[in-house]
Amino acid sequence: MQRRPAYRCSMRKQATYPADDKEGQHPGAVSRTVLRDRNGRAESARDLIAAEVPVAFVYNDVSFAVMMATPHDLEDFALGFSLGEGLVGSAGELRIDAIDTSLEGVTLRLRIPAERAAMLEQRQRNLQGRSGCGLCGTASIEAVLRPPSPVSADPRIQTSAIDRALRELQARQPLNVLTGATHAAGWAGRDGAIALVREDVGRHNALDKLIGALVAADIETDAGFVVVTSRASYEMVMKTAQAGVGLLVAISAPTALAIALAESARLTLVGFARDDGHVVYSHPYRLVDLPAASVA
Repeated sequence: MQRRPAYRCSMRKQATYPADDKEGQHPGAVSRTVLRDRNGRAESARDLIAAEVPVAFVYNDVSFAVMMATPHDLEDFALGFSLGEGLVGSAGELRIDAIDTSLEGVTLRLRIPAERAAMLEQRQRNLQGRSGCGLCGTASIEAVLRPPSPVSADPRIQTSAIDRALRELQARQPLNVLTGATHAAGWAGRDGAIALVREDVGRHNALDKLIGALVAADIETDAGFVVVTSRASYEMVMKTAQAGVGLLVAISAPTALAIALAESARLTLVGFARDDGHVVYSHPYRLVDLPAASVA
């Protein structure tokens, strides 16, 4: 696989959404006063809450979408989202001109080649996307059903690597430890060691951020697998396959459409991943020590 060109960014400072104080917090969390009721006794306390703000994607001065997201790792989000939406074909085609933060939210001002910008007129969105739905706001069925090319990556993974990835991912979610409100997407090597993790209130956003981070770090996506703390929807499978990853492991269940896409994209899809086992929905051959199936 060819090495990817680094993407260009004119702002290296990570933007954060304004909080009501500056206590020692994770950049994706804010502190709020809450009323705790424990054993019939109520008391006022400070609590850390996951930040969720509008993040607007503006390409070549044209608004494309607004996603509700955690305002952290925004450069990774910009790159991963742009690749996943097919607005750029490589990291070198994206430039981040500015990350503007205001009381209303965050605006990512992005620059792409003119021929790519022309595609925006054919990919209209209604400028609102919920954090739980990466496809919400897409204007046409054709824009939603964009099946990727079949995955050529063919990593062979021991099932023990999945177990290790699950353990390590659980320990690599600082924002969720603080708030209990975020999803995570992690990148694991063939041995299951977690190398990168990104968190967000939206599962699609977390995966976009992870893919952006992988590309920015020039990590070859055919040499490991993705593990997510969510269900495996159609778009989660689509984004993973588009990134050239051969194996997606989800803690929760897949949808029927996600399984169909994984089959056609030659992606190994694993769901209900737990300490004591998992369910394989497509292309099990990548799990080299999977026990032989018995007749139920």
